[in-house]
Amino acid sequence: MKPRGIFITGTDTGVGKTIVAATVARLLRMNGVSVGVMKPVTSDCREEHGQLVSDDARLLCQAAGISISEDVAPYRLREPLAPADAAKRDGVQIDFSAIRESFVQLTSAYQYVIVEGAGGLMVPLAGGLLVADLSRELELPLLVVARPQLGTINHTVLTCFAAQQMGLPVAGVIINGMPKNPSLAEQGAPHQIGSLCGAPVLGIWPHHTGVDEMEIVDELAAWLDGQAETRIVLRELGV
Repeated sequence: MKPRGIFITGTDTGVGKTIVAATVARLLRMNGVSVGVMKPVTSDCREEHGQLVSDDARLLCQAAGISISEDVAPYRLREPLAPADAAKRDGVQIDFSAIRESFVQLTSAYQYVIVEGAGGLMVPLAGGLLVADLSRELELPLLVVARPQLGTINHTVLTCFAAQQMGLPVAGVIINGMPKNPSLAEQGAPHQIGSLCGAPVLGIWPHHTGVDEMEIVDELAAWLDGQAETRIVLRELGV
């Protein structure tokens, strides 16, 4: 039986994957689902008490209401580089079997597991293996996070097309960070993405200017919980 969960990827770096992953975790927790989270590889980690810390993994755990562990963030890398390069500089070999072992531990402890990738699907992790290969290894459908600005149609359609060519199922797309007063390009992007990418647009999330990420996550989760279509979205995510 395949595990229950979702692999969150993005059309690019900085599109808000961690906020989306944390918000979905928070929403599931609010609805009584025991949810585990995982950030298998994190670049640009900071040092705290002699240990490298993944702030992304920490936010995910806070949203899910669980403690951070090695299984949640097995590879924490120092440099703000593509993971394959950051790992090389740290003298680390990223091992998919070790990631899978941690993932199996999480699936045995939680009803649903959210995995957040690094950057987009074509980001190199190790030895020619990509983030896309990791999602296949974990046998999870993809949730693609896209930005609303001009250019997003091309990026999102390319991401979904690449996934489909590699045999990776795409559960849907979240357009994250829609401005309160969107431009004409931003207004038209969701329809074009829904028509062209071969996967449903599962949400158009508003832009938040707050600095406290957990506060943003709480606000988004409460907003989603009050919308009727959220039940359909959760069903599409296999909850």
